[in-house]
Amino acid sequence: MRLGLWSAALAATMMMTTIASAREYEVVVRDDIVFAEHDGTKLLGDLYLPKGLDKAPVLIAVHGGGWQIGDRKFYANWGAYLAKNGYAVFAIEYRLMKPGVKTWPGAVYDAKAAVQYVRAQASELGVDPARIGLIGDSAGAHLGALVALAGEEPLFSTEYRGDPHAAVSAKVKTVIGFYGVYDMIAQWEHDQISRPRDNISEKFLGASPMVSRKVFFDASPMSYATVDKNATRFLLIHGTNDDIVDPATQSERFQRLTHAGPAPVDIAISAGARHTDPTASYFVRAVVVSLALSYLSVISATVHRSMSRHSTPG
Repeated sequence: MRLGLWSAALAATMMMTTIASAREYEVVVRDDIVFAEHDGTKLLGDLYLPKGLDKAPVLIAVHGGGWQIGDRKFYANWGAYLAKNGYAVFAIEYRLMKPGVKTWPGAVYDAKAAVQYVRAQASELGVDPARIGLIGDSAGAHLGALVALAGEEPLFSTEYRGDPHAAVSAKVKTVIGFYGVYDMIAQWEHDQISRPRDNISEKFLGASPMVSRKVFFDASPMSYATVDKNATRFLLIHGTNDDIVDPATQSERFQRLTHAGPAPVDIAISAGARHTDPTASYFVRAVVVSLALSYLSVISATVHRSMSRHSTPG
């Protein structure tokens, strides 16, 4: 389903007024939770929890920053906003690019470990282990999509067997991706023009496609968008003026490839928005709360049917 942002926001507002459980919660924040330790690095997360809501659905939030900058505090506002609306958020950090750090595929293992930790510790955290999703922007959307689609592949499941929760499932019900990278070759080609002195995909993977096309294939969520692996529902969000991640070769192409699968893939487009603009949009927040997060709730079928009547055909 392809959503014009205005029509999606209108539908979101209509749905939010009709859902009986749409109430505001007090937000409880737990900072600096260690969810894993990989190669001597303690990985931390912050939990935003709707107070008084038992077994809240939860999103693991993975920040962007070209795999080289950023931290979990990027999701402080989103965490508080979503928790107020009844959805817990566990905002995480992962290992970033710097000398001596095994970033690839280590960053994927870090994000996967967060899902496993939340599921294993759901009772203690106050969340529902059966209703877990991922939300990420840019590089974070890339990592989240890989966990959802390829988390059980040997490349992402043979290391860190000593993790306390290594045997716990990392499957998720939904992925919300803001201006994500889903085809690493396409991103490399785009970087050649837009940022030739800082080709982030080449730096992250440690080689150019001329040296190893396989590593770019393995690192692309699009490579795993097959019928047997795309049961996870996706909401893809991007702006039309993004000059860092090209929407046509990333979100839009990914949506076309996954559209034939059993789970719906929705795409919301923010006209005129640049790379990071959609994460600050109140209209996008309405779309996320009423559409994508409904995938985590028992009323998902009702909400999805109502949203479909108010969206533009794609």
